[in-house]
Amino acid sequence: MKENSILQQFIRAIPKTDLHVHIDGSLRISTLIELAKEAKVELPSYTEEGLRKEVFKDQYASLVEYLRGFDYTTKVMQNLENIERISYEMAQDAIAEGVRYIEPRFAPQLHTSKDRSIADVCAAVHRGFERAKSEYNRSEAVLSGNDIPFEYGIIVCAMRFFTPASSEYFGKISEVMASAAQVDIQAQASLELARAAVAARNNLGLPIVGFDLAGAENGWPAGDHFAAYAYAHKNFLKLTVHAGEAYGPESIFQAITDLHADRIGHGTYLFDVSAVTTPSITDKRRYVEDLASYIAHRRITIEVCLTSNMQTNPALTNLSRHPFKDMVANKLSTTICTDNRLVSNTDVSNELSLAIRHFNLSPNDIKNIVVYGFKRSFYPGSYKEKREYVHKAIDRYERLEKEMNPFKDYKNA
Repeated sequence: MKENSILQQFIRAIPKTDLHVHIDGSLRISTLIELAKEAKVELPSYTEEGLRKEVFKDQYASLVEYLRGFDYTTKVMQNLENIERISYEMAQDAIAEGVRYIEPRFAPQLHTSKDRSIADVCAAVHRGFERAKSEYNRSEAVLSGNDIPFEYGIIVCAMRFFTPASSEYFGKISEVMASAAQVDIQAQASLELARAAVAARNNLGLPIVGFDLAGAENGWPAGDHFAAYAYAHKNFLKLTVHAGEAYGPESIFQAITDLHADRIGHGTYLFDVSAVTTPSITDKRRYVEDLASYIAHRRITIEVCLTSNMQTNPALTNLSRHPFKDMVANKLSTTICTDNRLVSNTDVSNELSLAIRHFNLSPNDIKNIVVYGFKRSFYPGSYKEKREYVHKAIDRYERLEKEMNPFKDYKNA
C-alpha cells in the first residue's frame, strides 16, 4: 500500500473493534510509572524513554522477554482504585482512536486477595469502562447521531499454567490442594473462575461476556480445562481460547471441539503443516486444509494480532509471511486486534494499516474485516440490540467511505 494520508485518516475515523486486548498489557506508560512509585514497585527505569529501551520495546528477543513487562504491570494492579483507573484510561485511549466496541480481557485471579474477590476486581474494571462509556456517549458526536456509541464487554481469562508465586489466589489454591497434581490444581482454578464469572454476571449485572484461556500452550493442553469451559458453555458465556499462538493446528482443533470455542486468539500456526505433531495424522496437509475449511464454514473468528505475533514468534521475520494472508485467501472470518497496547506499542488503527500495507487487501476485504469485529463480538445486549448496533457501525463506515473517498488512488481499488 502506498502511503495515503486520506486512507490513514479514514482508518482512524471509522468505527472499529478490539476483541483481543489485555488490560494488564495496555496501561499508559506514564500511569505505570506513577503507580509504581506510589506502590514502591521497582522498575528498571522511571522514565518513558528508559522503559521503552529496557522493557517495552519495538522488538523482543523471545516470548519470555515480551512477557517480562507483565511482571511490572500486574504489580500495580493490586488494588481496586488502580484497576478502575487503568480500565478507564484504556477505554479513553481506545475511544480516541476510533474504537467503538472493545472486549478488555484479564485474569482476575492475578489481582484478588483475601480482601478482593473475583467479583470485586471485575466490578472495578466495569466501573472504569462504564465511566468512559458514559462520558463519551453524552458527547455531541453521539447525541447528534454523527457517531455511534461506545460499548464494551468483559472477558475473564483462566491460566493454562501458574505457580504458587503467580498471585495470592494461586498461592492459596495451591496450598489447599497441596496433594493434587499441578494439572488438577490448574483445572480447579479455571472452574472456580468460570463459576465466579457467571455469578458476577447473574447476581451483580456485570457485563462479563466471555471466558478465555491464556498462557503457555506447549505442555499445557486446553483440554485440561474442559470442566471450566463446559460450565461456562452451559451458562451461556461466549468462549474464546488462545490457541495456535505457540503450538500447532491440533491446539486449535482442541479449542474448537473440546472447548466449544466461538473465537480463536491468534491462530498463528493454523496453516503450518510442519507444526502438526500427532503421530496418527498421516496426511498433515489434508488435516490443515480440513481444519481451515471447518473454521471457515462455522465462522469461527480468528483474533489476529500482527505486531504481537511478530514480536513473540522468531520465525516471523517478515510480516508479509504472516498466515493472515492465508486466512484472507481462505475466506476465514478474521478481525484485527492489538493484544497489548503498551507491550506491543500499537493501536487498532496501526494494526489495520499494517494489514493493508502488507497483504494487498481490497476495499471489500478491509470493510469485511472491520465489520466482522462487530458481528463476531460477544456483545452484552440482546441479539436484536446487537444487530441494531452492527447496522449503525456499517452505516457509519459507509457514510465515511462515501464522504472521504479513501480508495480513489488505492492500487487495489
